[in-house]
Amino acid sequence: MFPGILIKPLRLTAVSLVATISFVLSIAAQQAANNVHKSQEVSEVDGVPVLIKHLPDADNVRPQATFAKSVGELKAVLGDRPVLDQIEFVAGTEAVTASYPAGKLLIVEYTSPQQSVEADQKFTSTIGDDPAMAYRRIGNYNVIVFDAVDKAAAEALIDQVKYEKQVQWLGNNPFRISAERAFVITTTEMFISTALIIVLGAVISIFGGLVAGLIYFQFRERQRSHMAAFSDAGGMTRLNLDGFTPDIMPDRLLGD
Repeated sequence: MFPGILIKPLRLTAVSLVATISFVLSIAAQQAANNVHKSQEVSEVDGVPVLIKHLPDADNVRPQATFAKSVGELKAVLGDRPVLDQIEFVAGTEAVTASYPAGKLLIVEYTSPQQSVEADQKFTSTIGDDPAMAYRRIGNYNVIVFDAVDKAAAEALIDQVKYEKQVQWLGNNPFRISAERAFVITTTEMFISTALIIVLGAVISIFGGLVAGLIYFQFRERQRSHMAAFSDAGGMTRLNLDGFTPDIMPDRLLGD
C-alpha cells in the first residue's frame, strides 16, 4: 500500500522536472536563434545595425548589403575565400558586405583594438600582394575589397569607410593633455586653492576679531556709564583711601 502511494508522486515529479527542463531548453534555443542576427549596435531611428550605415553610400547599397555574424554567412555571399577563414566571430564581432563598381567591400568590426590588431596580422599575411584585393585596418574595422578591378579605385573605396565611434567621459577626458601638463595644472590649481583658503581664513579671522572686540568694548562702555566713579575692581569693595569711593553697590554684595 505505502510503496504504491510513494511511487505515484515520484513519477509525477520526474515528469514535471523533465517537462520544465525541456521548456527552458527550448526557450534558450529560441533566444540563441534570435540573437544570431542581432547587432550589438542598432540605430534608434530605424532599427538598422549601425555597421551597415557605415558603408560607403549606405542609403543606396543598404538593400543589397549583407549583415553577417558567422563565416558561413559571408561565404554564402562572397564565396569560399581563404581570408574569410581568418575571421573569428567571437562575442560581439560583426561584419557587413556590399558590392560596388570597385569591388566587393567587406567590413569586419571587432569589439576591442586588441582583437582588431590580431586580425590585422592574419589578414595581412593571408592577402599578401594580391592585386585583386585591397586591405586596411581603420580603428576597430578591418576592411577588405575583393575582386578589385583597379587597385586605386579599391583604395579610394576604403577611404570612404569611417570609424565613427565616440567615447564620452563622465568627467574630464584624461587623455586630452599629456601627463606632465596634467601634473603641472593639478599642482598649480592645488597651490592656488590652498593660498586662497589661507588668505580667506586670515581675513575672516581678523574681521571676526574686530567685530567681537567692538561688541565687547561697547558692552564694557555701557557698564562703566552706569558707575558713579571708575573702579578697577568692577564696583566691588575696596579701601576708601582717597575719600571719593562711592557707597558699595547693592548688586555687588553677597546675600546673607
